[in-house]
Amino acid sequence: MKLQMHSIRFIADQSLITFIQKKADKLDRFFDRIIDGEVFMRLDKDNNMENKIIEIKLNIPRNQLFAKERAKTFEEASDLAVEALKKQIIKHKDKITAH
Repeated sequence: MKLQMHSIRFIADQSLITFIQKKADKLDRFFDRIIDGEVFMRLDKDNNMENKIIEIKLNIPRNQLFAKERAKTFEEASDLAVEALKKQIIKHKDKITAH
């Protein structure tokens, strides 16, 4: 799956980008018609420890899926976002097959 990576307020290293790409590629097992996606990695300016935000937007035929998660690390946030997208994909597939 083709993902565009955007890092806001910091420069993402290659290991983080590769980690997120590998996690997102696992979504192809649940739905093979994902067109592409965008990942926004944002470093929030508040003093809270959980200041790493990941937003993932996936384009699928006739629809768009979105997940936004906040955690202490970008890896943890991406795990949570991919898990949320997995649930959305399964729900979307159930809706398609029901019709």
